[in-house]
Amino acid sequence: MSADPLLSIGVFARRSWLSMKALRLYDRLGLLTPAHVDPVTGRRGYRESQLFTARLIGMLRRLDMPLAQVAAIVTASGPAGADLLADYWAALERRRAAQAELVSMLRLSLAGGDGRFDAFTVRERDVPEHLVLTARRHLRPADLSCWLRETRAELVRAAAACGGVVAEVFVIFHGAVTADSDGPVEVCVPVARVGGTEPPSRIEPAHREAYVRVTKAQFELPQILSAYDAVERWIGENGLRAAGSPREIYRSGVDVPTAELAEEICDVAYPIQ
Repeated sequence: MSADPLLSIGVFARRSWLSMKALRLYDRLGLLTPAHVDPVTGRRGYRESQLFTARLIGMLRRLDMPLAQVAAIVTASGPAGADLLADYWAALERRRAAQAELVSMLRLSLAGGDGRFDAFTVRERDVPEHLVLTARRHLRPADLSCWLRETRAELVRAAAACGGVVAEVFVIFHGAVTADSDGPVEVCVPVARVGGTEPPSRIEPAHREAYVRVTKAQFELPQILSAYDAVERWIGENGLRAAGSPREIYRSGVDVPTAELAEEICDVAYPIQ
């Protein structure tokens, strides 16, 4: 008897706990190819040794993992597959934590309360005048994150010739970025000086501002909108008014994509009078 017998698709499906429909799909995708296809009948046959891969695919799919990521793990060599699985699960946990934060906010909103603001403590501070390298663009939501990331990195690199970055990088939203509005959005990198070959620069005036600190779990849309709402509400309740466009001030040394959920990412602030 062969040490690795050929199994019919029916037997293989039963032993792998996958349907024959799923096996045919995985064959079309090149994810799990039959060891033998009869040239006359077209019947598929699988080696018993392929059961490990089939069961692995089935277990990964039970994690709601997209087929593209399943394929990457199944075809990875050595411990790389385990690393890919760990990355997937970490991203899933971050997403679920953000969703849990959103559900909590929605429950409070639907109940008619203002408890969604309880997570934010509004503070005031004086901000000195800054010379900033700047880039401004009109954007749609789909392009915002990529443009912010690339532009911030470009301006930080340019700042090396200007005495370096001397304060926290911030982004000013001169207009909303929605399906109906395209900003504009401005990235500002404070520097010590400018010469003649750097990106455009300007003076950001000294001002007083009201702000709240935002964690990674609160940073994603639409959760972060509650941070803006909390500051706006506080300004109105204290008889003040906004004296400029809202901004996000990113904490130095924090890498947003890899930050822990409880880590403080940025401040949401409004200049006030």
